[in-house]
Amino acid sequence: MSLTLVLNCGSSSIKFAVLNLEDKRTVLSGLAERLFEAQPRLKTNPPGLTEELELSGPGHARAVQGILQLLERQGLPGQVTQIGHRVVHGGERFKQATCIDDEVLAQIEACGPLAPLHNPANLLGIRAAMEAFPGLPQVAVFDTAFHQTMPPHAYRYAVPEDWYTRHGVRRYGFHGTSHAYVTQEAARMLEIPVQNTCFVSAHLGNGCSIAAVKGGKSLDTSMGLTPLEGLVMGTRSGDLDPGLHAFLAENLKLSLGEVNDVLNKKSGLLGLSGLSNDMRELERAAADGHEGAQLALEVFCYRLARYAAAMCVPLGRLDALIFTGGIGENSALVRAKTLGYLTWLGFVLDADLNRVMIRGSSGLITQPGSPLALVIHTNEELMIALEAQEVLS
Repeated sequence: MSLTLVLNCGSSSIKFAVLNLEDKRTVLSGLAERLFEAQPRLKTNPPGLTEELELSGPGHARAVQGILQLLERQGLPGQVTQIGHRVVHGGERFKQATCIDDEVLAQIEACGPLAPLHNPANLLGIRAAMEAFPGLPQVAVFDTAFHQTMPPHAYRYAVPEDWYTRHGVRRYGFHGTSHAYVTQEAARMLEIPVQNTCFVSAHLGNGCSIAAVKGGKSLDTSMGLTPLEGLVMGTRSGDLDPGLHAFLAENLKLSLGEVNDVLNKKSGLLGLSGLSNDMRELERAAADGHEGAQLALEVFCYRLARYAAAMCVPLGRLDALIFTGGIGENSALVRAKTLGYLTWLGFVLDADLNRVMIRGSSGLITQPGSPLALVIHTNEELMIALEAQEVLS
């Protein structure tokens, strides 16, 4: 049996999964967390069994060694033949998944200023895996690569030309593996060849983005140079007036770094509600009359609906609107409110189907005769593994 190990490295955690691509089955998965705290731990969820391991020290290298140790307990290391890494930002250099070598590592590092919270952590995980699994082929799968099919009129900002040519200031987009996976799944479910499809895909989690995907290719998306642009998110503001930075710097005496920190970590659902970035908690609070939670929900859904309508422009027609991600898959309320704003497009929600479409389910949530809205359970790990296999084959 040939297995693929997928690593998704954050600044203080590593998600991992081991997949058998012959039947697309997850053999082992888990999370190494609190990597730089006093007691970093590794939790796994193999079928029928949960293990927890205290790591021998802080950092990504120790975490990857812990993953190797767990694979050894399961008798799997000899069956892992390739490793796929999620890398957030590939700039314009990477338009598809790529085998990792010294040049690729240098290019990923060069993209660091475009994703300072993500690419350095991705690199730490890659280097740790190269040390722990010497000789295994390793592939970088980029969040931004899927959106490299956007035309210039979609990705260019209206700023001086040399900002783009010299510094790469343009829209890149993110969540590419998720948008790619769910649009392929939607084509399969609807029995339409991928090359004939027009989908709007909404990935809604703590980070949120929406994309226009025609014929399996991204034509536009909501995130930009960084993951801050676009929809309201858990702690990120999404779209706002670019003059806000100067206004806050002048009136509140905040530095650019301080403003950026607030917009990324203290805004979005958390900032609007003054309560939480967790949609489940906000829904409960809103039902109990919490005005901040109610406002956060309405702004989130209104902005989402506005973007969904806008994403129809590059498509020319719409085969389905797709909801995915932790919120998209599990919040019947968000889906209902969003489609409520889109009744002018003809959407008619089936309340019963919408209510039961949770916890990893996939299916239709609109009534007969309505434009289609689907919930599709995303599987970014599987998509990364498939892309890695395609590159290596």
